[in-house]
Amino acid sequence: MSNFVDECNINVQGGNGGAGCVSFRREAHVSKGGPDGGDGGNGGSIWLVADHNSASLLSFRDHPHRKAGSGKHGSGKKKHGPSADDVEVAVPEGTVVYHFDGTQLADLANHGDRFLAAAGGEGGKGNARFLSNKRRAPAFAEQGEEGEERWLHLELKLVADVALVGFPNVGKSTLISRISAAKPKIANYPFTTLEPNLGVVRIEDDVEDFEMVVADIPGLIEGAAEGKGLGHQFLRHVERARVLCILLDLAPWEDVSPQEQEQALLAELEAYQPDLLDRPRIIVGSKADMAGEAEYDGLQISSITGEGLPQLVGLMADAVKDVRSEQALIDGSEIVIHRPIAETIEVEQIADNQYVVHGRQALRAVRLSDLTDPMALEHAQNRLDSLGVYKALRKVGAREGDVVHIGDMSFEYEED
Repeated sequence: MSNFVDECNINVQGGNGGAGCVSFRREAHVSKGGPDGGDGGNGGSIWLVADHNSASLLSFRDHPHRKAGSGKHGSGKKKHGPSADDVEVAVPEGTVVYHFDGTQLADLANHGDRFLAAAGGEGGKGNARFLSNKRRAPAFAEQGEEGEERWLHLELKLVADVALVGFPNVGKSTLISRISAAKPKIANYPFTTLEPNLGVVRIEDDVEDFEMVVADIPGLIEGAAEGKGLGHQFLRHVERARVLCILLDLAPWEDVSPQEQEQALLAELEAYQPDLLDRPRIIVGSKADMAGEAEYDGLQISSITGEGLPQLVGLMADAVKDVRSEQALIDGSEIVIHRPIAETIEVEQIADNQYVVHGRQALRAVRLSDLTDPMALEHAQNRLDSLGVYKALRKVGAREGDVVHIGDMSFEYEED
């Protein structure tokens, strides 16, 4: 079974908020103590965090669920319930987060980038929060908010300095095994590599040590850009590579010349993502020890004999250094934090004379412990009015007696 997974689904669930408490001060010699109910604690949120120590989405394949803890309820004497801790879920650098409808939500390209995958519910306010000159003894509190729960789709696009691109069985796995410490499985038949391999190439000299990450991308076939074979799964790992190294097979290969191989490979890259042709690229002939009669004037290497490998590694290092220097001037090293845009109040007509109000704040306005209490009902109405719910209902044509749904609550709409 493969230990590399670059695509998966994940279920994330934020914790629920704790309920606010309804309590009144009761002490000796205090005949009418005021409200002293404490607030509930907030539920924990789920964050996806890019981590350079994570290399695959394997951990989500068999265990896709991640859930945060819930906040505790408030209690008397204005004791607030403790909030639950947020849960940080490590994902590899280069992970892209999608909604199930295909909308991209976040691109966690660099170490430390964060995405709020599921927000925890806010804790409810205790009755002490609703004390005012008009309400001297509020006998209601807020319920805790439910945490967000949803399924997300994750895709990993490898972040590598150099991507080795070539047709199947061109020698990419053998090359990466010679120039790095990577030990990929190697055999002499097409499509040996069904998953990308990463290798770290280290160059030591008197000036400074230099490291670069080289990715062995599984072999492409013609039509890969249209999804033929496993084209899309393979090609997306080329997207983030700083430098492309195009390997051409110098051994007799289905009567296709090195020049024709190069044209076909570049055509597939352009069809998939045109700006890939703008990346620095190195063209090299592979399997020089098995070269047939094909004419090729460029750099030739043999991963078996070692011919040309020092020159190739030097060209890779020079190209990577140049690109890194350019990107350092542009990008900087700021950590990116992705948060969903706050919901607005929206009204949807679901049937004749029936409307649904959407929006987190509207739901929170009616999540009170006792809406049969006149003071609680008045408070809920005032909050809905301040949020613009009544104005939005009038705008969509709601009339006297129409049914309005907000969460689990249903009300009859009144003009006043």
